[in-house]
Parts: sequence; C-alpha cells; structure tokens
Amino acid sequence: MAPADAQTTRSSNWNLPNLITVLRILLAPLFIWMLIADAGADGPLRWWAAMLFIVAIATDGVDGAIARRRGLVTDLGKLLDPIADKVLTGGALVGLSILGELWWWVTIVILLREVGITVWRMVELGRGTVVPASRGGKLKTIVQAVAISLALVPLWTILGEWMHWVNGFVMALALVLTVYSGVEYLWQAWRLRRAAADAGVD
Repeated sequence: MAPADAQTTRSSNWNLPNLITVLRILLAPLFIWMLIADAGADGPLRWWAAMLFIVAIATDGVDGAIARRRGLVTDLGKLLDPIADKVLTGGALVGLSILGELWWWVTIVILLREVGITVWRMVELGRGTVVPASRGGKLKTIVQAVAISLALVPLWTILGEWMHWVNGFVMALALVLTVYSGVEYLWQAWRLRRAAADAGVD
C-alpha cells in the first residue's frame, strides 16, 4: 500500500514544488515590468524588482529540495523548473540590456547557451536519458544568480561607483562559466551519441 501511495503522490502534478515553480514563472512579468518601469532611475521600483528577483531565484533550490525529499518529482516539474529559471534570468538580462546597463552581446551569448542546452536536455529526457547538471553547470548557475542580483541591486547608490567594477567582474566570470559549461554539455552530447552509435553497431 505504501509504494502505491508514494507513486500516486509522485505522479500528481498539483503539488507544492510545482506550485512554487509556477509562482516563480508568474512573478517574472511583474519583476520585468518593475525593472523597465524604473527606467534606470534606481528608485523604489528598482529595489523592489531586485528583491523580487532574488526571492524568486532563491526558491529554485527550495522547490527541488522539497520535491526530492517528499518524493514529489514529476515530469511536469522537470519541464517547468528550467523554464522558470530561464524566464527569470533571461528577463533580467534583457531588461538590463534595454536599460543600457549590460552589453547586448553578453545577453545574447548567455541566452543562446541557456536555451540551447535546456532544449537539448529536454530532448534527451524525452528519449529516456536524464542528463545531470555538470559541476561547471552548477557553479555557473550560482555565479550567474549572484552576478544578476548584483547588477539589479543599485548598491552603487550607497557604496559608490566602484561597485560597477565589482559587478562587471562578477558578470564576466558568469559569462566565462556559462560558455565553459556549455562546452561541457556539448562534449557530453557527443559522448552520448558516440555511445548510442557503438551500441547500435554491437
């Protein structure tokens, strides 16, 4: 009886982790609107937008931990979780570029990597192959979240203009890790195809 109950709970899409993920997606448009509406004035809307982003991105680990601990991992959750991350980070990067605070080429490189790798992992998941996050990918996620958070919070209005140099350095580090982890996944994709081809020959 217990395994059946656990399976029923696990297959239910309307669970707490998935609801948290959906909430993150729904909060993204509000965050983006506040960021753009502030128009670079570093006023209350900018602070609220930054705080909303930080709270939303922090829940990424929360919903995953709850899902694993309570056996609530679902295919819908696996699909929505990366979408929520990309909507939040992508919205922040695009918003910063619109405001002229981040070069567009940086935003484009990061988004191409994020969308491309996410689509590939979903395709592999559909084929029954779970591609785990690499060490580089996990580090990239953390540094990327920190870099975007620093870029959003107008600390330079309190600590001084030198914060722009700190933000630039951390964002550059996030860019390097984003590209590096993308190459890691491409290598992993090649190995998977090679293994599949070898299995087919055998």
